[in-house]
Amino acid sequence: MGRLTGFMEHVRETAPRRDTTIRLLDFKELYCEANNEHLKNQASRCMDCGVAFCQSDYGCPVTNLIPEWNDLVCDGRWKQALDRLHYTNNFPEFTGRVCPAPCEGACVLGIVDKAVTIKDIELAIIERGFKEGWVQAQAPKSRSGNKVAVVGSGPAGLAAAAQLNQQGHNVTVYERADRIGGLLMYGIPNMKLGKDIVARRVDLLAREGIEFVTNADVGGTKSNAIDPLLLKQNNKAVLFATGATRARDLPIDNRDLNGIHMAMEFLTTSTKQLLDSNQEDHNYISAKDKRVIVIGGGDTGTDCIGTSIRQGAKNVVNFELLPQPEEDRSADNPWPLWPKIFRVDYGHAEAHKKYGRDPREYCILSKSFVGDGEGNVAGIKTIDVAWSNTNGGWSMEEIEGSEKLWKADLILLSLGFLGPEQYASRPMGIEMDENSNYRADYQRFETNIAGVFAAGDCRRGQSLVVWAIDEGRRAAREISHFLQ
Repeated sequence: MGRLTGFMEHVRETAPRRDTTIRLLDFKELYCEANNEHLKNQASRCMDCGVAFCQSDYGCPVTNLIPEWNDLVCDGRWKQALDRLHYTNNFPEFTGRVCPAPCEGACVLGIVDKAVTIKDIELAIIERGFKEGWVQAQAPKSRSGNKVAVVGSGPAGLAAAAQLNQQGHNVTVYERADRIGGLLMYGIPNMKLGKDIVARRVDLLAREGIEFVTNADVGGTKSNAIDPLLLKQNNKAVLFATGATRARDLPIDNRDLNGIHMAMEFLTTSTKQLLDSNQEDHNYISAKDKRVIVIGGGDTGTDCIGTSIRQGAKNVVNFELLPQPEEDRSADNPWPLWPKIFRVDYGHAEAHKKYGRDPREYCILSKSFVGDGEGNVAGIKTIDVAWSNTNGGWSMEEIEGSEKLWKADLILLSLGFLGPEQYASRPMGIEMDENSNYRADYQRFETNIAGVFAAGDCRRGQSLVVWAIDEGRRAAREISHFLQ
């Protein structure tokens, strides 16, 4: 390694972020650029650990060559570090911003100390590459003549398209929205992933020869619909990378009241109107001056919190059904498994700054929505629950007398997803698995229909951007084998 004793000489210090008070005034990205000395010191903490669990099955799904580019950064060899990073990851500018970094959870140094700041270094490498002009469009030298259709332009679809295009195939990506990017464009808010960053990569892919078609709803019924059977007929192979967009609902009393929305509907309309008109036309779900309750945690719940605050919410509360995690790993959650510990994400920190407290309320079960008598939501009734572990299984029990009415003007449901919408695949007769995802083996990615493949969240279920990139790359390899 660049400095064998670096992990003893330097403590973990994450890259700086914009001041919380300032960043709440806009939707600009959270991140600040770290100086070279800071990055070299942090990269030097990477140990000569022998077995790099950070890039193992427990760590990075795309098997990033983390020790190699840490060593190169430590030595100031940024161009070589970029080459090693792009060797395994098509879009490090995305994962460097939004990935929860399972690699850091599996870092060997994390056994006895705080893990290496792998995610920060990854982001610094790719942004240095763009700044120096090292990242350039590279069109393939020849074309195979094979046409491949990719349905969906999220991280899985884009990764597959990038790989197939480099192999010389003619790739067309179909996206039902008005902008390319899928989850990256409309599912993740600007402060976590700037849309100029997404557009920058999409423009690069277009210059490399990939064709993008927006407002193209494969299997839809409106004027922008595309017949999936014709799509299959006109292409040698078709890849479904549509994501897991069927959101889990909360079917309790008075669900039909106005002011109760799915989280992704809230986030999508906010981002779209921010891009279209800087939210001046007010054609979006607004949290301004409202008491907001976000039901469900995870990244999407945090994004709802951060977006609500920026829109001017009067207050934000976040319901969590499960208990608050412990500060340290439990006995049944050993290294190198992903640490299930208490974390404070950007939205939680911002809510604490704005309202004086962490927004999360744990062990809360929603019982019924409450209306104002005019069809609008006015609150929600809940009850506290207690969790117990008997015979290795967790069970939940309602606590008598703990009922409570929470006032609310806007309630956002962030309860996860139940698989892909099936109207695009149904005409082809694609089989679904027991979890309502497209049935296709991880190693082959081909569905029960020859020449039709599936990758990403629509195949594996709701997951991480980095897993979507992994599946897109692997599916591209299998599609290329099929075409040969």
